[in-house]
Amino acid sequence: MLDQNQTPLLDTLKACAERPHAPFYTPGHKRGQGISQKIADVFGKSIFRLDLPELTELDNLFAASGVIQQAQQLAAQAFGAEQTWFLVNGSTCGVEAAILATCGAGDKIILPRNVHSSAIAGLILSGAMPIFINPEYDLVLDIAHSITPDAVAAALEQHPDAKAVMMVYPTYYGVCGDISAIANITHQYNIPLLVDEAHGAHFAFHCELPTPALAAGADLAVQSIHKTLGAFTQTSMLHLQGTRIEGDRISKALQLVQSTSPSYLLLASLDAARQQMALYGQQFMSHTLQLADEARSRIEQIPGLSVFNLTPPAAPLSFQGEGLGIRSNFLALDKTRLTVTVSGLGLTGFAAEEILDQHFAVTAEFASQKHLTFIISLGNTQQDIEQLLEAFTSLAQMSLPPNSLGLNTALTDFNLPYILWDDFINMGNTVHISPREAFFAKTETLPIQETTGRICAEIVCPYPPGIPVLMPGEAISQLALEYLQTIQTMGGFISGCADKSFRALKVIKM
Repeated sequence: MLDQNQTPLLDTLKACAERPHAPFYTPGHKRGQGISQKIADVFGKSIFRLDLPELTELDNLFAASGVIQQAQQLAAQAFGAEQTWFLVNGSTCGVEAAILATCGAGDKIILPRNVHSSAIAGLILSGAMPIFINPEYDLVLDIAHSITPDAVAAALEQHPDAKAVMMVYPTYYGVCGDISAIANITHQYNIPLLVDEAHGAHFAFHCELPTPALAAGADLAVQSIHKTLGAFTQTSMLHLQGTRIEGDRISKALQLVQSTSPSYLLLASLDAARQQMALYGQQFMSHTLQLADEARSRIEQIPGLSVFNLTPPAAPLSFQGEGLGIRSNFLALDKTRLTVTVSGLGLTGFAAEEILDQHFAVTAEFASQKHLTFIISLGNTQQDIEQLLEAFTSLAQMSLPPNSLGLNTALTDFNLPYILWDDFINMGNTVHISPREAFFAKTETLPIQETTGRICAEIVCPYPPGIPVLMPGEAISQLALEYLQTIQTMGGFISGCADKSFRALKVIKM
């Protein structure tokens, strides 16, 4: 067993920063001497002394044999992996590397349609061909959940030559599918299960949280340490176990998608975040779960609001579409992910987000058509929870006629069905050519209304959570366009288009 009290990378970085010497290496600010006064006034100067390059003592991220290797070994033990790589380009590069390490040009990979855009980038880089399976869908709440073991089994039976299966665990809403069953099914074909576990880095540190992906049988998991733990933004880890994926393939893939000038500030924050959780993770997570449980129970008592729970409400909420049922066969829910349905107040999630932010200084993680989602983590306090509850209490008591705040506030402003996402995933786009082929094909830009049926050349998604609605290689459906236009009208943000106004799209030239 390794001593989890250690922080070898952080300690060595500190020693290098404190050693007096004349620096004739990058970066150009020379340990803070050349920074602008404006940034010094905001950040202070001391942090720049730690902004060092790959000095001999600091090891090399792509050929780790010293303190980085030691820090990664400590992380592997703490998170339950056989081997761990530090990532400084976020989970995006980890997902890309996972696909690059397992799939080549023309190879099939089975993955859910609600994957993050980084998986689509991995398809473009590798040349792999996606075999999409639809996730379960909550008709009442308009939320896509996880893929099911039955869906994976059916896809593998139809495509036994697939090279890997990828799943999202948990989803942006904290939903966890039956990963153990999916791992067992995948391994029957002797191929690896890759898991985008970006939002589950905290799972390993408390028994009341969902089972970590590796503990459930996954071969590879990518975790955003910065999303739910205490590291700098852009820091993640890639964890590996078993023999279905060669570690050398991962290392080579990461060399393609990570910076050759990694920030040691980011790397050291991973080292420190690991130590913090290895020593005190259960304590921190117990407190976090207590705050989340309090927020959930008290918000549920506010008229017009409901909270997304593992068990659906006894009766459907007062949404349009009577008789719509709930399919909620997912295995677990991350209790630290709080999704509040605000449509009972007659508001869209986008409008509620803006009201809470501008009028009550409460900022959500992201908004959707009916909901607001909040991440409660080890950094939140009781005061944060009280402010959140006060804001929701005030919001529920406000009398808000449509557009009274200059917003598209009312759900009744949109005479559209609530099952737009369900329609989209079940009757929407069809993959015609590989994402890579489409990405490098000749394109033309057309008005939105002229693109139905054409092959898309862009990754287009509402963000967050960054789930592509259109991707290179798919035929564009009218439903997909209507979905995106509705999200935009409601106040959502559409990313990935060359035309930021979303009046035109790039398509493959015929």
